[in-house]
Amino acid sequence: MPATVVVGTQWGDEGKGKLTDLLAKEMSMVVRYQGGHNAGHTVVVDGETYALQLIPSGILHPSITNVIGNGVVVDPAVLVREVEDLEARGIDASARIKVSGNAHLVMPYHQELDRMSERFLGRNKLGTTKGGIGPAYADKATRIGLRVQDLLDPKIFRQKLDLVVKEKNQILAKVYNRLPLSADKIAHDYLDVYAPRIEPMIADTVGMVHDALEAGQHVLLEGAQAVFLDLDHGTYPFVTSSNPVAGGACVGAGVGPLHINRVVGIAKAYVTRVGSGPFPTELTGPLADDLVERGHEYGTNTGRRRRVGWFDVVMQRHAVRLNSLTELALTKLDILDPLESVQVCVAYELEGVRYDTMPYHQSVLHKVKPVYEELPGWQQDLSGMTHNAQLPKAARDYVDFLASHIGVPIRLVGLGPGREQVVSLSA
Repeated sequence: MPATVVVGTQWGDEGKGKLTDLLAKEMSMVVRYQGGHNAGHTVVVDGETYALQLIPSGILHPSITNVIGNGVVVDPAVLVREVEDLEARGIDASARIKVSGNAHLVMPYHQELDRMSERFLGRNKLGTTKGGIGPAYADKATRIGLRVQDLLDPKIFRQKLDLVVKEKNQILAKVYNRLPLSADKIAHDYLDVYAPRIEPMIADTVGMVHDALEAGQHVLLEGAQAVFLDLDHGTYPFVTSSNPVAGGACVGAGVGPLHINRVVGIAKAYVTRVGSGPFPTELTGPLADDLVERGHEYGTNTGRRRRVGWFDVVMQRHAVRLNSLTELALTKLDILDPLESVQVCVAYELEGVRYDTMPYHQSVLHKVKPVYEELPGWQQDLSGMTHNAQLPKAARDYVDFLASHIGVPIRLVGLGPGREQVVSLSA
C-alpha cells in the first residue's frame, strides 16, 4: 500500500497537526520524518487542546503506531516531558511511540551554541527557537553527532560525548566567553534519567515502516515546518536545518519514492511567518492586528507573534512543483469571515518586470511588490458549517479562485480549530 505525505506549503503553522490527526483515522502508522521540537502541532479534540512538539499527530488515535523517524533530531528531555504530559491526560503515549535508533540527539551544548549564535548575530539573527536544532543537524553533517541508539551503550555514549564536549567547550569559552559544560552532568542526565524512559520506545523504524507497507497498511509521513523553511528550497538563510519538502520524507523515514502516491499540501487561507526573512504579501496596521488576534497567530512553542499577509499563489505554485502535490487542504478560512474583500497575490513585480514564478535570486525576492486581485468577502460566520453546500458563494468562489491559480484541487477546507470543523469539497 503506497504512503501519503503531508507537507506544509508556506512558512509553517498551516495546521498540519489538525490535518494529520484527521487523516490518521485512515492510517495504521504516522511517521514524523524531520525537524525537532522547534515544530509545534496543535490538535483540538472534543474541546481539549494538545500542543505536540516531537510526537507525531496520530498519537491521539489508540490504534495508530507513531514513529519518530531517523531524520528527526530528538531532545530526550522534551520527548520524556511530552510523553508524561500526555499520559497525565489519560493517553498511553509511551506504548504508541517508536523512536528510530538512527535519529540524532539534541544535546545541551547544541542549545547553548544556538543561544550564543543568535545573540552574536544581533540584528542579523535568524530567529531560531534556540532549541539547539540547527547545531544538532550541523554535528550530524560533520559526523560527530550522538544518536538515540548510543543511549543503549553507555561506554560508546561516554566516549563520543567526551570528545565532542572537549571541542564545544573550547568554542564556548574562546568565542563566546561562556563557562564550560560538564560532561559528567550530561552523561548522568542522558544515561540515568532519560535512557530508561526512552529505551522501550527505540526500534528499527525503517523495518517497521516497510513491514506496514508490505502488509497493505496505510502509512502517513508527516513533515514539520514547511516548504519555504526547507534548507535547500526555502528563503535561505531564514530557514530550518532539514528538508520538510515531500522528498525529505524518503530520507527521513527510510522509504523510496515509489512507495509514495499521494502528497497532501497544507496552506492557510492567508499567509503567516515567524521570525526574519522575506514576505512579499506581509500586512501591517489594524488589519494585520485583527488577523493575528482572530487567528491566534502566536507560536505554539515560543508564543512569538506571527507576521501575517494575503494568500500568495506564486509561492503555492512553486510548492506544487517542489512536492508533486496531488491536492491541497486549506485551513483557517473562517478567519477571513468579517472582511468586505480579500486580496490574492497572483504575481510579483519589480522595476517593470512581472514574475509569475518564484524569483531564484534572494535580492529580487526581498524587493518584489505583490500584484493583487481583489475578491469580494462573504461576511458570514463559517465556523459552524459542516457541508460544502452551506458555504456562501463568495467563500466558495475564493477557494475555487485559489485552486485554479495553484493548479491542484483543494479537497478540504478548515473552518475552525476543532477536529470536526472541516468541510470536504467534491472532486
